[in-house]
Amino acid sequence: MADHFEYRHVVGFEETNLVGNVYYVNYLRWQGRCRELFLRAHAPDVLTDVLGDLKLFTLKVDCEFFAEISVFDELPVRMRLAELRQTQLEFTFDYVRIDAEIAERLVARGRQRVAFMRGPNTATAPTPVPEALVRALEAYAPSPRPRSSV
Repeated sequence: MADHFEYRHVVGFEETNLVGNVYYVNYLRWQGRCRELFLRAHAPDVLTDVLGDLKLFTLKVDCEFFAEISVFDELPVRMRLAELRQTQLEFTFDYVRIDAEIAERLVARGRQRVAFMRGPNTATAPTPVPEALVRALEAYAPSPRPRSSV
């Protein structure tokens, strides 16, 4: 089993700027898409809970760029669990370009910290990461260890 969840993306024209490079905000969109597809595949109960009162707040997101990509590049986005806390978690994302020779090149690396909250929009409060998600993430954790507080 792989140590990451992978979302494969093919860059489209609408994701590039006037000079043909991928516009930076798309990398952040792909992080969200990867996270959503992980939930769909491995923790669908969490998605059902989001339709109720569970909320996922993105607290921090970043991306470091190493090489440019352009239209029709095939781009696996690989998500790993970096940290799991009581009410938050953090993912890392590797963006890898696959060229014609099936060689891979790391083109960017990102991070995303998410907090879990419950309640109405005017009175949300932190809530533990759902157990279904904790179980689904076990295979993608950096090393087995107990959850820390916060």
